[in-house]
Amino acid sequence: MAGSAGLGLSRLSKPCPFLLVLDLIFNEYLLLTLLRSLYYLSFPVVIGAVLSNRMAARLSDVDPVHWATPIVLGLVVFIIYTVDRLLDVRKNRIDASSQPLTARHAFHQQRAPLLWRTVVVAALLALVLTFFLPESVIRFGVVVGVICAIYVGVVFRLPTRHPALLLKEPLVAILYTAGVWGSIWVQRPSITSVDVVEGLMFLGIAFQNLLLFAVMEQLQTPEQPLFSLATAWGLENCGSIIRWLTLGVVLSAFAICFFTSDRFAQRSALMLSLMSLTLYGIQRYPAYFLKHERYRWLGDSVFWMPVLVL
Repeated sequence: MAGSAGLGLSRLSKPCPFLLVLDLIFNEYLLLTLLRSLYYLSFPVVIGAVLSNRMAARLSDVDPVHWATPIVLGLVVFIIYTVDRLLDVRKNRIDASSQPLTARHAFHQQRAPLLWRTVVVAALLALVLTFFLPESVIRFGVVVGVICAIYVGVVFRLPTRHPALLLKEPLVAILYTAGVWGSIWVQRPSITSVDVVEGLMFLGIAFQNLLLFAVMEQLQTPEQPLFSLATAWGLENCGSIIRWLTLGVVLSAFAICFFTSDRFAQRSALMLSLMSLTLYGIQRYPAYFLKHERYRWLGDSVFWMPVLVL
């Protein structure tokens, strides 16, 4: 009996291969679900903003940058992107002829009540942290925040194919860059030419990213294209702009390497050029990067690359 009991325990302790496979599939499914949810919530963009902000802080000699700055920046980026998509969902419900919902918008539609509550909590937390920020950052944040609120409100109220909506890509690029770099610049007494050039390089990359996404979205759904610069300017013209932006960023990086002796400025300039070249590479091979929306995963993740020089 003891021997048979021991045999039974050994069988129980020995994992079944079939169960191991099921466990692996289940865990991978949960992991993929979590990653997809974070991706739909624009967490890559939020983290990219924080990491890029840290690079701008080190480049601008704002050391130490106030601890609340990157936290408030991340919260504000999350709030703006989430509210923008929630309003898109509401606009789609009001006007059935508006642009079709993407998978990201469908995610927000299914969880709208929870996401609205999350936005309120994030806004309250950002408001509390604002009182810890330097006065210069608060003033700057109020100006940028008002512009962002006006932008979101106007986009929600305008008809789906209003020409003013074509300003969305460049305006979002400017606001994103202003949040990342401007919140650092207002904490220092002066700004060098290298700061300005690298800030403009980052602006070019942000616009390149948004224009690339517009191009890829049109290629993804050619029968029902979304209204954007890609539909207004055409795929060929947008492709040319992306190439010229890459060339401008790369040449600027080489110029900084030649004309400044600051080693971190050189490294950060080269990293910005690699970010731009990565976006150009996505545009060069659309068939591959359209699968499973790889272009979005990698395109948003380029803003994580500054961590390599921190």
